[in-house]
Amino acid sequence: MRDRRTGPPDRTRRPAVPFADPITDRSTLYVTCTPGLAPCVADEIAALGLPVGMVDATGVATEGGLDEAIRLNLELRTAMHVLFQVARFPCSTPQDLQQALRGLPWERWIDVDSTLSVLSRVNHPSIRNTMYANVAVKDAVVDRIRAERGARPDSGPDLDGVVLDLFWSGDTAVISVNTSGPKLSDRGYRRLPHHAPVRETLAAGVLHLAGYDPARPLLAPMCGSGTFAIEGALRAAGRAPGLLRSAFALRHLKGFPTARFDSIRADLRRRRAPAQVGPVFASDLDPGAIHAARANAMTAGVEQRIRFEVADFESAAIPDEPGLVVMNPEYGRRLGDPQALAGTWRRIGDFLKQRLPGWRAAILCGESALARQIGLRPARRIPVVHAGLDARILLFDLYEGSRRP
Repeated sequence: MRDRRTGPPDRTRRPAVPFADPITDRSTLYVTCTPGLAPCVADEIAALGLPVGMVDATGVATEGGLDEAIRLNLELRTAMHVLFQVARFPCSTPQDLQQALRGLPWERWIDVDSTLSVLSRVNHPSIRNTMYANVAVKDAVVDRIRAERGARPDSGPDLDGVVLDLFWSGDTAVISVNTSGPKLSDRGYRRLPHHAPVRETLAAGVLHLAGYDPARPLLAPMCGSGTFAIEGALRAAGRAPGLLRSAFALRHLKGFPTARFDSIRADLRRRRAPAQVGPVFASDLDPGAIHAARANAMTAGVEQRIRFEVADFESAAIPDEPGLVVMNPEYGRRLGDPQALAGTWRRIGDFLKQRLPGWRAAILCGESALARQIGLRPARRIPVVHAGLDARILLFDLYEGSRRP
């Protein structure tokens, strides 16, 4: 529920909490991701010339200020959110939390005419429902702003304004400005999702973990709504994925330098594609899937870089030069019956062995029984989360004939 209460400013003394200003200061930037993709995020951060700090299951820490936060939001392909750490403080009770938050100068960064949303991750015995933590943060922040400005901002669940993030574990709490707002996986190009699409960041992560080389061909049979092909084409074009959207929560911060954001984005738009780029092939037996994939590629601005074809994967066109083939077949947990799909997975194995010698294959799978139907031993099995379910990225190096030691 959105509301706006006004009243006389509360001038009671509050404890001072050391803080970093997200507009002018440098601080820890914590980049969140889907479980399993932290190594990809770490590689991307390092490629941008930024330090790589702590790496855990759901994110990577680095350092920087507003410029770095802008670049991370625009350029990262496998991340979900970029968090700017405002303050870190001892916290044993919800009262400690609210007291500390009321000591921060939120009125510097949040205007009374803006909207505030709160996300939280809490591991503390005093909090059984993260919604309670969200409300506690929201109340403390808007109370501080009302005390200083005589009015308070609206609040609500939609991430369409300033977004704060609480991480509270044990006796320590961290409050951050979520500079992304909506997930960075929401590129904005997938207008027609078709059936059970893979998330854009996961698709980019599969390509990264499979060692995709944009100079070599990319083959995406069973392409569905085209996410693998589009993510590959964007990478081959050297196009930053954040250029496809304009909704970033950091732009709602009070005093945000819009001109600086526009300058960084303009520099990225002028970036040229590599001189040598391999072809991208996308095929599917369903004409509706190809229609959706083509429309999504057009929205992403890469339609001309992808060759689309209505065809079963066994008969799809294959480039002469080997490259990477990536597939997300049905595996029964969301679509189809696992037992009925066994034949399809055996056909996939025959397709890889007979038509793609010299290629590398990446297959997203959630059923180990079906994976065994392929009849090949994966070079790597990488655990990830796909649509809230445990899954594996299976990587295969396909050899001509039998592999000799």
